[in-house]
Amino acid sequence: MELRRLGHTGLEVSCLALGTMGWGESTDQHEARDILGIYRDAGGTLIDTAWAYGDGSSETLVGQLVAEAGARDDVVLATKAGLLMRGDRRRDASRRTLLTQLDQSLERLQTDHVDLWQVHIWDDATPLHETLSALSYAVQSGRARYVGISNYTGWQTAYAHTLLGSRAEPVTLASTQVEYSLLNRAIEPEVAPAVEELGMGMLAWSPLGRGVLTGKYRHGIPGDSRAATSHMDRFVTPYLEGTSRSIVEAVARAADGLQLSCGEVALAWVLGRPGVTSAVIGARTATQLKGSLQAEQVTLPPAIVQALDDVSEVAR
Repeated sequence: MELRRLGHTGLEVSCLALGTMGWGESTDQHEARDILGIYRDAGGTLIDTAWAYGDGSSETLVGQLVAEAGARDDVVLATKAGLLMRGDRRRDASRRTLLTQLDQSLERLQTDHVDLWQVHIWDDATPLHETLSALSYAVQSGRARYVGISNYTGWQTAYAHTLLGSRAEPVTLASTQVEYSLLNRAIEPEVAPAVEELGMGMLAWSPLGRGVLTGKYRHGIPGDSRAATSHMDRFVTPYLEGTSRSIVEAVARAADGLQLSCGEVALAWVLGRPGVTSAVIGARTATQLKGSLQAEQVTLPPAIVQALDDVSEVAR
């Protein structure tokens, strides 16, 4: 699998990252073990999780399986802190919470450091310099090799990068993780230019439009899909309406013409966008992962890229 530099850092990561949000919940230990094995055999290195995923079940399972495989030195472990997912979704990027969560993450992941530690989401209630002090401390103490942010707007990204780099012991903000797909191009006007100018890496989450760009919802909601579950339906259904339909149909037409799957076309589009370091694929099964891995070998013809750009532009 292609390796790409994470922005202007020396860290190399695979162009497809393994997302593990459902590990320990929708994906059990046996399926997760198969997924990790297939991913590593394909040359994948970047494993993405978060303190909040599954109340810790994701990190715990990731740590267990990586240790079981003896793969710690061969993978790039990335996790996030500052978000509570259960009950009322709450942000807390205070120094106390971030560092407490980091220590808990290290214990779950069975490691003394993570390779990339990210603030999960912007927190209006906490002064930014306090949040950044936690990132700086994590690097200086050896708990994190690199630090990043997630789900920040353009101005928030630039502000955080500038402040962190201007501290007495400057640390580079290596990356940002943002939602990016043909169904959500909201980062293009501000976030993407900021990331490029600042030399940061970009990790694209939900590159398959929360699963909608696989085409599986074209004729209804499958019973085994996320949209059919009570806790994930609100995550998916916004992408089943309005202009999303025409974008999905355009992807399907391109896939038919190129003899590819819809998912391969959608992922290849994201991997070809300027500034994208890696696309985070959250496969729930080994079969889904195998399909997504094929996209790394796909180069879309310029005419197809332009057509997809045109039909999805209204989704910004």
